[in-house]
Amino acid sequence: MVHVLLTRPLPTSVLQAAQERFDVTLRESNTPLAAEEAAEALQAYDGILPTLGDAFDARAFAAAGKPRCRILANFGVGYNHLDVRSAAEAGVVVTNTPGAVTDATADIAMTLLLMTARRAGEGERLVRSGTWEGWHPTQMLGLHVTGKKLGIVGLGRIGKAIARRCHFGFGMEVLFFNRSTVADPGLPAQQVPTLPALVGAVDVVVIAVPGGGETRHMIGAAELVAMQPHAILINIARGDVVDEKALIAALAQGRIAGAGLDVYENEPVVPEALRGMENVTLLPHLGTAALEVREAMGLMAVENLTAFFDGREPPNRV
Repeated sequence: MVHVLLTRPLPTSVLQAAQERFDVTLRESNTPLAAEEAAEALQAYDGILPTLGDAFDARAFAAAGKPRCRILANFGVGYNHLDVRSAAEAGVVVTNTPGAVTDATADIAMTLLLMTARRAGEGERLVRSGTWEGWHPTQMLGLHVTGKKLGIVGLGRIGKAIARRCHFGFGMEVLFFNRSTVADPGLPAQQVPTLPALVGAVDVVVIAVPGGGETRHMIGAAELVAMQPHAILINIARGDVVDEKALIAALAQGRIAGAGLDVYENEPVVPEALRGMENVTLLPHLGTAALEVREAMGLMAVENLTAFFDGREPPNRV
């Protein structure tokens, strides 16, 4: 029987689906696999269902030599923790779970956008502190979102879902920057040729690009300087897409009005400077944190494994 490793505890329905088809080893820890553990897993299992942070990098593949493992069926759409090139050279197929995460991640972008624009986190902390003195006309004035200009960095599945919510739900004018031309955005939207031009023209910037070397620090000091002082930055992509030190400096110096973050450059470490800022909304990577979404992701990963070991093309090969 095919022996498969699940690197983290998963929803019960996903575990059961995997156990019905495979000889499953479940790793009980919620900490990511280190490269050394990943190399051992590549040698010990026929297939692996990894997820965010599991270090199947070049070092892991080099240490594994010719691996027993033939497929990495990633739990999640992002796969920058997997070295796809090294996997291909070792004869290992990589799959992911697109589609299942789109709406949930777009919803978290909207949560961060509204919380940051309307200072909801700050307001909630004020009420909990017991020091709120009651309503008055100039208290905690934030950014009115309706009708504002939205700039999306990366108009893929998730970027388009965010654009739909903002345009049709809040009447926002949508501009976007994409590394390739988008022929059909699916709604009225203007593609802007450069990133500085985009961030300088909008009231809200939402980052929705994949992680990896090509997008690391895509938003740095220059892009933050180009933003308008009243604008806010939302990141639901990968933490290292934003230069965290540059973001802290921009916020501290008032060059932008606020930020909403669901991801961080060195997760789970969040700099004390960010944690101490009232104009920053911080979430613990909740992008897909709904049971039905995580079940759909897991079942999609199991289907990728099943198809591969049945001799069929996996539905979601990277």
